[in-house]
Amino acid sequence: MSRLSNENVTLARTIISRYPRKRSALIPLLHLAQEQEGWVSPEAMAHIGELVDMTSAEVLGTASFYEMFKRQPIGKYLIGVCTNISCMLVGGYELLDHVSSTLGVVVGQTTSEGLFTVEEAECQAACSDAPCLQVNYRYFGRMDPAKVDDLLDDLRHDRLEDIVPPHGTLSRVRQKIGDPRQADAALSGEARP
Repeated sequence: MSRLSNENVTLARTIISRYPRKRSALIPLLHLAQEQEGWVSPEAMAHIGELVDMTSAEVLGTASFYEMFKRQPIGKYLIGVCTNISCMLVGGYELLDHVSSTLGVVVGQTTSEGLFTVEEAECQAACSDAPCLQVNYRYFGRMDPAKVDDLLDDLRHDRLEDIVPPHGTLSRVRQKIGDPRQADAALSGEARP
């Protein structure tokens, strides 16, 4: 429920400088806000709007279009169970029911300690590993109730930190782009390396 941190404002300005128009940086900035808090708060959307000369409503329009941006607090781990045709045929709905009942929440809810949020997911493009699920958008395939129980236990005890970072973290490595590749250099006609 906060604006971007000072460190992230500096990073946001670097990201914005890569684009010929400020508003083109909107999606990366939404990711940055989500990485900071685990979700994109109204205050963060307003701050992003200020940085890229957009209204809060315009930022919300983009954030609400993409389901990957969460506009309410969610758990440290977002568990998305695929129930599309390939997964459905081999137990996707049963797997979703198992996850929900094991965690004691219905789909769309977060556990009371704030560790897990469960959602039903559309196709995750891992049909050959059906039924599958994702934890913070990291794939786990050929799942069954016993494997889910082991996975939840590993997550509860932080045994998968090297595989599954907290929700909102897209990458542990931040892209670095040198000055010759900045967007304004390309606009001014300077050659790119």
